[in-house]
Amino acid sequence: MLKNFPIVKWAIGANIYEVNIRQYTAAGTFEAFSFHILRLYEMGVSILWLMPITPISIEKRQGTLGSYYACSSYTEINPEFGDVESFKKLVDIAHLLGMKIIIDWVANHTGYDHHWTKEHPDWYLKDEHGNFTEKNGWKDVIDLDYNNQAMQDAMIEAMQYWIKECKIDGFRCDMAHLVPIDFWIKARKKCDAIKPLFWLAECENNEYYKAFDVTYAWNWMHALDKYFKQEITLKNVGAILDEYAKYSYGGIKLFFTSNHDENSWNGTEYEKYGNAAKVLAVFTCTWNGIPLIYSGQENPNYKRLQFFDKDRIEWNKIPELHYFYKRLLFVRKSKAVIAGGTFIIPTQNENVIAFLRRKSNAVVLVLLNFSNEDKIKITVNHIWFKGIFQNLFSEFLFSFDTTAQFELSAYEYRIYSKVI
Repeated sequence: MLKNFPIVKWAIGANIYEVNIRQYTAAGTFEAFSFHILRLYEMGVSILWLMPITPISIEKRQGTLGSYYACSSYTEINPEFGDVESFKKLVDIAHLLGMKIIIDWVANHTGYDHHWTKEHPDWYLKDEHGNFTEKNGWKDVIDLDYNNQAMQDAMIEAMQYWIKECKIDGFRCDMAHLVPIDFWIKARKKCDAIKPLFWLAECENNEYYKAFDVTYAWNWMHALDKYFKQEITLKNVGAILDEYAKYSYGGIKLFFTSNHDENSWNGTEYEKYGNAAKVLAVFTCTWNGIPLIYSGQENPNYKRLQFFDKDRIEWNKIPELHYFYKRLLFVRKSKAVIAGGTFIIPTQNENVIAFLRRKSNAVVLVLLNFSNEDKIKITVNHIWFKGIFQNLFSEFLFSFDTTAQFELSAYEYRIYSKVI
């Protein structure tokens, strides 16, 4: 299977930062968030993904503020966040810094009081009694009927509005696999005709690469959860990565240790992975794929953020992991990481991953200890491992001549990048 669309050039080697506008500041507005953009730019963020910016339905709303993902209009702004002009200003600020903006798009369902329910009730699925319904057990949304071509056309027209009016750069499409792939192909053709966009799908169905540039690495994350519960080995997790590597049609995976769903419903990365949270962050930024950082991970955020109510992030004056992520996003730009080949280094310890990435003269060595075991010895012996390398965290320089031995402490991570 071949991809139908090439990825936009600016997304090659990019990273994504998910923005939870409601919880990001006390005000919870676009304007208040805009004061953080320069900090995120300095950290190395290239793409800002904003969770849904559309107004939220009142009928059957959960909590006091409701779910972002139960919209009442596809072409209006949630008044809690500001107005369309304040959103345009945010986009302009990002663009001035060379950053891109993608917005969350919820195509499978709407809230109960979306204006389409009154104007076009035939655009929705109905149960045997003729009532609006949905198939996934969610309490505050109803499903659209993708057999209705008029609805599909209206959906695409709504997507085009944000491109034309606000100059957004792409879409993160919620539960993309619940919507027929043929719709997404049609939507991409018509939206990309305005300007080439970046398309991220929340799904792990390979067929969706026909329309999307990137899909989620859910299987990898679920395997990690089992590994840290000691239900499977790291070798089993590696088998998932091997499966990803077999994609031959340009499909890219999104790797992450947290996002809005994981944080709120399953726990923070520290609840799930403990002291290995930062080790995993290093992996997501150095393996073949695109890394995602969720709002507050650089702070770091140790709490689950409420999903339906106000629960703002309490920012440190200088986020503790700002420079940690800055270094990771810097190495992410290396040719070796963007497009390099990968050599897995054999190790005697089942809780360690070590690998080399290389593209022409650019070489990166990554050593990761996922366990509390101390003084783990690793021998690296490979023709790629020759020259002057810098440890990106200590900043010390080392000369290597194809072979070296390293000793890792508990939960230690190291990155060596070739400089000469």
